[in-house]
Amino acid sequence: MHVEVHQARAFLAVAEELHFGRAAQRLHMTQPPLSRLIRTLEDELGAELFDRSPRHVALTAVGEALVEPARELVMQSERMPLLARRAQRGETGRVRLGFSGASVNAVVSALARCVRRSRPDLALELYGSHLSEPGMERLRSGALDALVGRWDRLPPEIDSQVLAEEELFVALAEDHPLAAKPVLSPADVAEEPWIVLPGGSGATLSARMHQLAMLGGFAPRVVQVAADSATQLLLVDAGLGIALIFSGVRENIPVHSVVFRRPEPGLGAVEVRLAWRRDHVSPALAGVIDIARTFPPGGGDLRATIP
Repeated sequence: MHVEVHQARAFLAVAEELHFGRAAQRLHMTQPPLSRLIRTLEDELGAELFDRSPRHVALTAVGEALVEPARELVMQSERMPLLARRAQRGETGRVRLGFSGASVNAVVSALARCVRRSRPDLALELYGSHLSEPGMERLRSGALDALVGRWDRLPPEIDSQVLAEEELFVALAEDHPLAAKPVLSPADVAEEPWIVLPGGSGATLSARMHQLAMLGGFAPRVVQVAADSATQLLLVDAGLGIALIFSGVRENIPVHSVVFRRPEPGLGAVEVRLAWRRDHVSPALAGVIDIARTFPPGGGDLRATIP
């Protein structure tokens, strides 16, 4: 059986007053219904909770054992409206946040710290190893509530908020002949082998690689597709090719013998964004979005065109 909250509250009143009359007054009811309520509870539990006499009421051993559980039940019931209001305000709840990995560690860490400081009871669950396009599929399927990544295009049902801006660099082994040049033109890299990340229709690196190739009039010679940015840099370090990478990769993934050179002309700024499904914003997620909107440089909507 389950003890109802009103039964627990009645039991506690009698246990604390040790007098049915005073307990009834405290509960704003008359004594006979209270006595019947306690007797019904005892029948359901199969044990007497009080020793009764005309002049004396005392807790039995079973009654004493149930005082604290009953008090906890009543307290939890009284907290529920407050918890519901806090959940509606986005102060509690859970947000499953995906991100690619170490290349956005600083941004994700800053966001997580702001969430913890502003909404300490909100559970922000972090899930790494979600590159922009596979991560977007998990977001669209509902496996994630939000996603930090970089996209040149986003699906029409996705809203986003800029968290940071980055640059693009060409990564080379430090003993590569091109490492001596301070900047690299498209012609400089036209004949080079490339190590790339998995692409996709909205992936920023794929789009900017295409832009670089168009400027240099070449088709990139891809020799390997790396699983992630850290692996990509290790392959560059081994001298297997060069790579187009984000400044966040340079700042967050140390590789001792890799150098980074700016392409000239530049390939434009890259925006790191928090993305979410427009029609699936819980109060908790709305709270995280509000915090994200305080990040510089802020603003901007990047929806469109992915079917």
